[in-house]
Amino acid sequence: MENHNIVWVAMDTDAKENQVALYRGWDKEPAGEWKAGMDAQGIRKLIERLQREKGELRCVYEAGPCGYELYRRLRNAGIHCDVIAPSLTPRKPGDHVKTNRRDARNLGRLYRAGELTVIDVPDQKQENLRDLTRAREDVRQDLTRRQHRLNRFLARQGCHYQEGDKWTLKHWAWIRKIRFQDDNAQTVLEESIRSVEQSKEQLKTFDSKVEENAQKHEYAKKVDRYKTLRGIATVTAMTLVAETWDMRRYRKAPQFMGSTGLVSSEYSTGERERRGKITKAGNAHLRRVLVEAAWQYRHRASASKAIKSRRKAQPSEVVSIAERADQRLNRKFWRMVDRYNKRPGTAAVAVARELAGFIWAIGQIQG
Repeated sequence: MENHNIVWVAMDTDAKENQVALYRGWDKEPAGEWKAGMDAQGIRKLIERLQREKGELRCVYEAGPCGYELYRRLRNAGIHCDVIAPSLTPRKPGDHVKTNRRDARNLGRLYRAGELTVIDVPDQKQENLRDLTRAREDVRQDLTRRQHRLNRFLARQGCHYQEGDKWTLKHWAWIRKIRFQDDNAQTVLEESIRSVEQSKEQLKTFDSKVEENAQKHEYAKKVDRYKTLRGIATVTAMTLVAETWDMRRYRKAPQFMGSTGLVSSEYSTGERERRGKITKAGNAHLRRVLVEAAWQYRHRASASKAIKSRRKAQPSEVVSIAERADQRLNRKFWRMVDRYNKRPGTAAVAVARELAGFIWAIGQIQG
């Protein structure tokens, strides 16, 4: 039987502890089970223990908050290691008992059977860039929450802005003129304003750093090509680069679309076929920026001056893809809204899915 000389090592990790289950070949029960620390000393002892095993070593653990340090340490020691997607790990519907030991055992059996989905682990440079764009996204979300809190507080105090859009200079001037007689209310107002301003300063810092990275040689070409598409500026383009790195690792466009979670779910049996909402089983950061960019295609298909200037120095093949996207995605948005009576939000998600295909096509162009 195949794989009888392979030692399968499954690890259920958390911030402090690593539960290990070791299987030799096709043995039904683990040949060894123990706990190892997740600090440098614990990982070193784990490596020493594994290196005493005879046969080919294959280790696995689920991607999570512990990152990829364990993966890199094992690889550097010459030990094969895979990281798998936890959301795609098969689960028994009737199994309601969960412990680290049981999870490690189950992971080992599934890994040995080839039932787990292995993910691509970024190198340290890619991970650092991805952390930068994700941290920027976190700050942007914090800013939005703080603005909403301030706005709701003012509404509770009977202060309603009726003179235009919120968070413009005029709106801020109106907020700064507000004064409350009660000291507690005034303190809440001042601190809420300060928290919003703090988030805005943080966002400026991140934006500046993202722009700086976009000018670097290894990113500039990809960023400029993605920016030929409407709705994709520097921050969005850098998010695409950070999350995908090399688009050519997706052999076909549907693979990239599926990785974003923008494809429809399906429940079909026999001759009956039923499609539902999008799966959302993919990269949430990519999904967010794609849907955000897709809203731009509700406008007329003609390119603006800014888009034309971005396309000017680009290869004709890239420009052709971007121009086809202008026409097709605009038609799709309004066909779904006008002909099929879909909500604009639903149409934007459908456009985002096809936009991912155009991004994939641009990412395949070499040179």
